[in-house]
Amino acid sequence: MSSKKPWFEEKVRTIDSNLRYHLQTMRSQVNQTATTMLPVIVQLKPETKEKQKEEIFDIFSKYSAADTSYSLGELPLFCSLYGKLNPQAIRTLTEHQNVVRIFYDRKVQAFLDIASKSTGARDIQLEDGFTGKGITIAVLDTGIYPHPDLLQPTNRIKGFVDFVNQKTDPYDDQGHGTHCAGDAAGNGYKSEGLYAGAAPEANLVGVKVLDEHGAGRLSTVIRGVEWCIENKERYQIRVISLSLGSTALESYRDDPMAQAVEKAWHHGIVVCAAAGNEGPSTGTISTPGNDPLIITVGAADDRNTLDRDDDIRAPFSSLGPTPDGLVKPDIYAPGADIISLSAPDSQLEMQLPESRVSEHYIRLSGTSMATPFCAGVAATLLEANPFLSPNDIKSILMSTSSILEGEQAGYIDVKQSLQIAKQYLEFQKAQQKVHP
Repeated sequence: MSSKKPWFEEKVRTIDSNLRYHLQTMRSQVNQTATTMLPVIVQLKPETKEKQKEEIFDIFSKYSAADTSYSLGELPLFCSLYGKLNPQAIRTLTEHQNVVRIFYDRKVQAFLDIASKSTGARDIQLEDGFTGKGITIAVLDTGIYPHPDLLQPTNRIKGFVDFVNQKTDPYDDQGHGTHCAGDAAGNGYKSEGLYAGAAPEANLVGVKVLDEHGAGRLSTVIRGVEWCIENKERYQIRVISLSLGSTALESYRDDPMAQAVEKAWHHGIVVCAAAGNEGPSTGTISTPGNDPLIITVGAADDRNTLDRDDDIRAPFSSLGPTPDGLVKPDIYAPGADIISLSAPDSQLEMQLPESRVSEHYIRLSGTSMATPFCAGVAATLLEANPFLSPNDIKSILMSTSSILEGEQAGYIDVKQSLQIAKQYLEFQKAQQKVHP
């Protein structure tokens, strides 16, 4: 006689696979008054009224009261609530008429490859004088240290928000976000221009969603994306750089982080996300890089030469297909042995003393480094042609990329992409004259 399935296995449409896995590990507690709490995101129907939302909030409050380690909150653009619940409360919510789906509020992490030896250096330099001036890049990461390369000769850190420790002044206790900020928009002030990023005059907004260990929760990243959408006009945010993610277990259609970045994309913000560092195995693209709309960035290794013909995919860079069978990444950018900004007294400086190049710079590898470089290039294209949509940016970058031997995606070509962006601007101007 077959045993009856546990209740959560009968709720496949309501409970995501990650949460079902964690419930399975707690199965011995499921039919009891379980005290172990699980971090969850509860997605509601868009038409849910405030009174009905308060009912669900009350359930959260009742079961989360004893756990002060995890906050209770709302994700308005995603029409969701987040907090900690025990299995009994989760089961109760699966029966609520306004609950669409319950997700495990999984951990996300920065994509830094500290295990592999880096063998290349970035030698791509921007031409034509476009530096990202007037364009703001939001870096969702561990924070941004106010480095001289970002403050001199003028302060280009235009905003900072901290969803981890609620501090108001820019800082970075881990160091990953500062390095990424430099990859995107460092101007090389302390290196006489040697270690400059892709858009050395672009503005930055630091959105701290990862802690001092480079880790965070799905709900925190979504809050960061929502904040960028809500503050797009205030800070002129045109690009989001996400050098973070988690394992893609389900279709992007059922993934909260993928849905969040799609909202940003539809609000006119270019989203660049790291492919992940689980290569060389296939099927290892992380979320939100598994989303078809956004620009998923893999890491290339230039083998420490100026000749692009010998460039290869960095071995650690993740490969598709995604759970939906999509080809990813969309493009490759420099990600091996990248020298960029260092945050003093950060976890990275303490963990990787051998990677320090000087007082102000550190050498790192990962798709984390490739992603903000791509974001910086996107900023230069928007400076050259501010009328480009996110879809335009993605199309230009992919269509102008150079061949990377053995790969389905190409290597980012700054000069060619800028040329097309400017040509498209002339076409747009001509169209306005014909159809005013």
